[in-house]
Amino acid sequence: MKPTIGILSLGCPRNLVDSESILGRLIQKGYKIVEIDKAQVAIVNTCAFIEDAKRESVDAILDLVELKKEGRLKKIIVFGCLPQRYKAILNKELPEVDAFVGRVSLEAGLSRFAITPRHYAYLKICEGCVNLCSFCIIPKIKGRFLSLPVNSILNKVEDFDRSKISELNIIGQDITCFGIDLDASINLAKLLRKIVKKAKNIGWLRLLYLNPRRISDDLLKIIRDEQKICKYIDLPIQHINDRILKLMNRGTSRDKIIHVIDKIRKTIPNVALRTSVITGFPGETDKEFEELLKFIKDTKFERLGAFSYSREEGTKAYGFKNQVSEAVKLRRYNQVMSLQQEVSREVNRKFIGKTLEVLVDECKDGSYLGRSEFDAPEVDGLVYINSKRTLNLGDFVRLKITDTLEYDLIGEEEG
Repeated sequence: MKPTIGILSLGCPRNLVDSESILGRLIQKGYKIVEIDKAQVAIVNTCAFIEDAKRESVDAILDLVELKKEGRLKKIIVFGCLPQRYKAILNKELPEVDAFVGRVSLEAGLSRFAITPRHYAYLKICEGCVNLCSFCIIPKIKGRFLSLPVNSILNKVEDFDRSKISELNIIGQDITCFGIDLDASINLAKLLRKIVKKAKNIGWLRLLYLNPRRISDDLLKIIRDEQKICKYIDLPIQHINDRILKLMNRGTSRDKIIHVIDKIRKTIPNVALRTSVITGFPGETDKEFEELLKFIKDTKFERLGAFSYSREEGTKAYGFKNQVSEAVKLRRYNQVMSLQQEVSREVNRKFIGKTLEVLVDECKDGSYLGRSEFDAPEVDGLVYINSKRTLNLGDFVRLKITDTLEYDLIGEEEG
């Protein structure tokens, strides 16, 4: 009899897609998938993007090692970014793990075993990264950029459409690069037109991770014109000071970032812009950090996440002089997030009295939580739903917004 298998997927949604594909293949081969604490074989998909992610991955492995020592697990298999970077060290330090496997090459068209809630899913359209940001280890871990086959992508969209999910999140390290390794007949905007035609039953299509350098007019027009595509753009800028952007090797400038933000907001007036920034990059001065703070205050991103700079071996920035202390990095991070709380509170107040379509994400004892099209799963705000009728996971409801919190909204169902 084949052993039961459980999986723990850590890190980004791209990892989650890989985990779902691996589970799909295992099910095809006759394995039974169970909760990881009830499994005979545990599989861990790890992340090694920054120090916190590495620590989380190692802690998870150590927890499973304890279960194995207690006789509750037969085997542990670890794959993904952590062994891709540190396989030799891990083999030496964790002999209890049965196998460390680095980057896994997954063939197109693998069936999927859903880890996400049943009403939304992630669709990965590319692998790797063409950008060579000085702070980022991803290109060395994930390898060269590769657009996935168009037919395979569209077949998966059809599968998702048949399963009647409410939201499909289209992801990749930088999806604006889609098609650059193919011929000129395909790019992200053209792919989206094909996806929209296949997604007859899917309510929302969300685009995640767009590089500000590659936002085309054609792409903005399809986001604006296609009702299914969420008016939400995740546009990581990382910084705004020209010297820091150059050191980061971002291939852009303050003026270019401002230009693309202005173009997005003029083309899609009701858009929600999300960005991410890094605090404490090597050599960042107080003045340069203040420039970043002022830009955040003036630009009023609807959504924003911040990271303290993580010094990663193998990146160009690892060897930079003038490394910023952990205390200063953390202080600057806290300042950014405190400022964004104020910005978010101001942005949210504008929704009071307006009606939004909201996707029901959680149902418990007559209480409901959801998200608007301006909020991605797991990372953005929530909407507290007041409804007099019974709602189901994945329902779309129209809410009149009655109140706000720092990051969240409160609404009453209309009618």
